[in-house]
Amino acid sequence: MNPQKAGHAYRPVDLAREHGISSQAVRNYEHDGVIPAARRTPSGYRAYTEVHAAALRAYLALVAGHGYAGAGEIMRAAVRGDLDAALRAVDSGHVQLVRDRETLDAVEATIGVLTAAPAPRPPGRPLTVGDLAHRLGVTPATLRKWERAGVLSPARDRTSRQRLYGPDDVRDAELAHLLRRGGYLLDHIATVIRQVRAADGPEPLVASLHAWRQRLAARGHAMLVAAGHLADYLAATNGDSPAARR
Repeated sequence: MNPQKAGHAYRPVDLAREHGISSQAVRNYEHDGVIPAARRTPSGYRAYTEVHAAALRAYLALVAGHGYAGAGEIMRAAVRGDLDAALRAVDSGHVQLVRDRETLDAVEATIGVLTAAPAPRPPGRPLTVGDLAHRLGVTPATLRKWERAGVLSPARDRTSRQRLYGPDDVRDAELAHLLRRGGYLLDHIATVIRQVRAADGPEPLVASLHAWRQRLAARGHAMLVAAGHLADYLAATNGDSPAARR
C-alpha cells in the first residue's frame, strides 16, 4: 500500500498495515473520533482516503508525545474542525513537558545536598512542629502549609494528635526549605519529595536521573515528529492536498 497515492480508497486493513495494528483498532479510532468518519460503499464497507491515513499517522505520533488522553483531545478537536482547541491541547502538552523538565532540574538541585556529608540527625525522639520549625528557621504555620501541599506527611501522636517528624520527615523538610529558597513552587517541591521517597534514598535517585532526562528528551522529540504529522493532516483537510475527506 502507498498511502500517498492521491484519490485512492483504502480499507481498514490497508491503514492498519502501515502501523502494524489491527483493522479493528482503526475502526475503534474512527468510533472514538480521533480519525474522521469514513464514507461507506453501497455494500456497507468503509472507504478511507488520504485524509484518514494522515489523521491516523498524526494520532499515533501524538500518542508517543502527548499520551493517549492528550492525543485524543488534540485529534478530536482537529477532526471536528476546532483548530483553536486542538492547538491549545498541543500547547498544554508542551507546558507539561516544561514543568517536568523543571521538576527534574529541581531534583538534580537536591542531589548535592542529599549526597553530601549528612547533617546532624535529629534526636532519637521525633521532633514536634515547633522543634522542626526552629531547626529550619521557619514558622510552624509554614510547615503546616507544606503539609497541606503534600510536601510533608508527619505522623500523629495517638493521644494528643500532635505532629511528629521522624528523620525522613526532617530530611524532606530540609529539602523543601532548600527548594523554596531557590524559588520553586510547592507543587513542584511535592513532586520532588515524592521522587526522593519513591527512590528510597539519594543513591537510587541519582542513578535514575539520566534515564529520566532521556525519557523527557524522547518525549520532546516525539512531540516534534507529531507536530509535523498533525500539520500534514490539517493541510489535507484545508484543501492543500489533492486528498478529500470523504
